[in-house]
Amino acid sequence: MNATTHNASLTHLAKDQDWWRGAVIYQIYPRSFQDSNGDGIGDLAGIVRRLPYVASLGVDAVWISPFFTSPMKDFGYDVSDYCDVDPMFGALSDFDAVIEAAHGLGLKVMIDLVLSHTSDQHPWFVESRASRDNARANWYVWADPKPDGTPPNNWLSIFGGPAWQWDARRMQYYLHNFLTSQPDMNFHEPDVQDALLDVAKFWLERGVDGFRLDTINFYVHDAQLRDNPSLPPELRNANIAPEVNPYNHQDHQYDKNQPENLAFLRRLRAVMNGYNAAAVGEVGDAQYGLQIMGEYTSGDDLMQMCYAFEFLSPDMPGADGVADVMARLAEAAPEGWPCWAYSNHDIMRHATRWNMGTDALRLMNTLMMCLRGSACIYQGEELGLPEADVAFEDLQDPYGIEFWPEFKGRDGCRTPLVWEAGAVNAGFGDGKPWLPVSAAQQALAVDQQETDSTALLHHYRQTIALRHAHPALAKGVQTGMRATGDMLSFIRQHENEQLFCAFNLGEAPQEVLMPVGDWKNAAGSVQGAVAPGEGAVRLGAWQCCIAIKTEGESNG
Repeated sequence: MNATTHNASLTHLAKDQDWWRGAVIYQIYPRSFQDSNGDGIGDLAGIVRRLPYVASLGVDAVWISPFFTSPMKDFGYDVSDYCDVDPMFGALSDFDAVIEAAHGLGLKVMIDLVLSHTSDQHPWFVESRASRDNARANWYVWADPKPDGTPPNNWLSIFGGPAWQWDARRMQYYLHNFLTSQPDMNFHEPDVQDALLDVAKFWLERGVDGFRLDTINFYVHDAQLRDNPSLPPELRNANIAPEVNPYNHQDHQYDKNQPENLAFLRRLRAVMNGYNAAAVGEVGDAQYGLQIMGEYTSGDDLMQMCYAFEFLSPDMPGADGVADVMARLAEAAPEGWPCWAYSNHDIMRHATRWNMGTDALRLMNTLMMCLRGSACIYQGEELGLPEADVAFEDLQDPYGIEFWPEFKGRDGCRTPLVWEAGAVNAGFGDGKPWLPVSAAQQALAVDQQETDSTALLHHYRQTIALRHAHPALAKGVQTGMRATGDMLSFIRQHENEQLFCAFNLGEAPQEVLMPVGDWKNAAGSVQGAVAPGEGAVRLGAWQCCIAIKTEGESNG
């Protein structure tokens, strides 16, 4: 990308330096989005082809999961070259084409930076493991064994087993919070931080508008390598790892969530500020997620947004659950800025996870667009795709293979996106896909929903447009949240605009009392919305009421 293109990108961004606040971000998982060359794997050229569809949703930005050079043991989250494109996805020129096409459509581009670990095939690690005294010897987390030869402490890997792998070259263990082929970087080493900041600069110079930061709370480990305490059974949950994973048995006080991480995040923010870029961090923690979100997003010198796993939970949050999350967020992170998601490439699709019909899917989407924070939509979510059933012999995910059959892994949410119901491989591409196309999803293909005015796809467009039409929904404060039975209500306010939002998160009809004032319908044609009236408003199953009042109108 030349200087003229880069300067044009900066001009494009400068229109709204706060563009990320309240933004709707569409996640693209490249392997499964669109295959342009028939090899069965989605690619960057395929993204360019389908970007007009993404723009038609009305979203503000795309988040593109890793496309960097990688041996693909964890499908790109094991990076062997941070500054190049893996040939299966194309070349750097194809990425430049993505930037140009996205910016031409008014879309920001955020890319997935995996900084906490690399592939064991990265040249940095190859050099680090060669000896104890080379230039990069301290770039990864190395430790001597205990006197009996066992690992230095009790830390566990999310993918199962100890988080330490013996290396015969150095006669030491190295830390891996994920696969053994994903060694963790040592952020206590200044040169490591400098090298990773250079990676961020490389992509910013190519015109990216920001980053999704993978496992942002895993960057720094406890330098003393202290054991994690055990976690009582009653405090365990499956928000981060499945119940069958012993990772849930520990209180992860020392293998992640270290206070020294804040200093690195400030350095990263200083780099991003020069490009008006924004970041959303993934906070992977079952106990302290909201607290960490607050720590990492409070103030103008840290990250703009983070997301925790409260709404990626196995069970659907009812009215009480949503209110509880918001109350805990207000206490832990009063100045922080969340980014909400119901689904992503690591989690069973929420249509299946929460066992929801179309009416419930509509309402939960409307709710997300009304909550304070930014929002992430995972590809296919707007179609209401259920989790695909992938047979064991077709599994690709090492996580699912390890814990099968109690946990089937992440392949079920990563199957190819369905574009055309009657086309070969549902329009994903001509070659045999890397994961099978789901027959259950095929009837929900984009071309089928485009011609059906009642389809969920159009509802997503309506709710995203609703958010854009009302600054109070995108950037306003949130007050007065109440949960009574299945009824959830709250107020969003920005400058002279005030919106009252009420949601019936259940099957039985509910009534909600309108606040005093002259309220008008703000929902327009949003499916499932009921117009406000005077006094109590009756909401049927999975219905909502969104009403507006502006300053100066009658307050009764």
